[in-house]
Amino acid sequence: MIMLAVGLLLSLVLCLLFGIPYIDFLKKKTIGQYVLDLAPESHAKKQGTPTTGGVFIILAIILASIITLYMAQQVNNAAWIILLTLIFMALAGLQDDYLKIKGKENKGLSPKGKLIRQILIALIPTIYAMLHYGTVITLGSKSFDIGLFYPILAVFIITGASNAYNLTDGLDGLAASTGIPAFLACLILAWLGGHYDVAIISATVVGALLGFLKYNKPKAQVFMGDTGSLALGGLLGTLAVLGRFELLLAIFGGVFVMETLSVIIQVTSFKLTGKRVFKMSPIHHHFELCGHSELRIVIEFTVVSLILGILAILINMFI
Repeated sequence: MIMLAVGLLLSLVLCLLFGIPYIDFLKKKTIGQYVLDLAPESHAKKQGTPTTGGVFIILAIILASIITLYMAQQVNNAAWIILLTLIFMALAGLQDDYLKIKGKENKGLSPKGKLIRQILIALIPTIYAMLHYGTVITLGSKSFDIGLFYPILAVFIITGASNAYNLTDGLDGLAASTGIPAFLACLILAWLGGHYDVAIISATVVGALLGFLKYNKPKAQVFMGDTGSLALGGLLGTLAVLGRFELLLAIFGGVFVMETLSVIIQVTSFKLTGKRVFKMSPIHHHFELCGHSELRIVIEFTVVSLILGILAILINMFI
């Protein structure tokens, strides 16, 4: 337990330290966010805010994880696979951010190009999981062998989590604030399951997100960009797969699931009926257009994320 606190605090401090020079660098190089024309009008003021803040979040997580894992004597192949997946997802996100900055508009990688990268990266932890755990998934004390469906499910979980977290990153502090309870749930579930390496890495993510909030809370000084959101979402899915609580991700990651479903529902409804279910999707924009302030939405979504995290832990303990 002490090592969890060490990892969290070390990552928190590193993120705070890395943030200052990195944001200054972004400002000097005028590396800022380009807002979609479809975004709410209130988002126009966000134009030019430094982006790619995910770079210093990921650096803090990786350094704190390696140091803490060695201190706790929990360095193993699974830990390296998790961190390697995080790095590759961050690089895919960074490429997307770079194309947006270079093109001076909010259009990076094509959806197909992004998805192909995510699937290829997701195969790394999926293959590792199959080699070490077979094709069995677990839910509390119960286990199910799903055979050939396992790699499909694992890749879907990791890529789906990556995209869902990316969709949630639309308001100042939203992705970080809702991510903290989700990764806390990962920490506890992994610890209860004896996956101490997964628990330590989860703790470092919580610390890094707490540190990032200093710079990302309203009014944000920096955005994490796809560099951060694609990577953190992919990491969330990877931790669930290698921590052996894949099915519970749908519960403690419920806010991200809700954001994704709102987009699917909106697009499907418009294509089939020509009508929109929400004023705008993802759903946090719907609440914005209903008159809720960004801060209120962030607080409400974070509370929901916390409740769902507690629910997932209780289900794991009593099933």
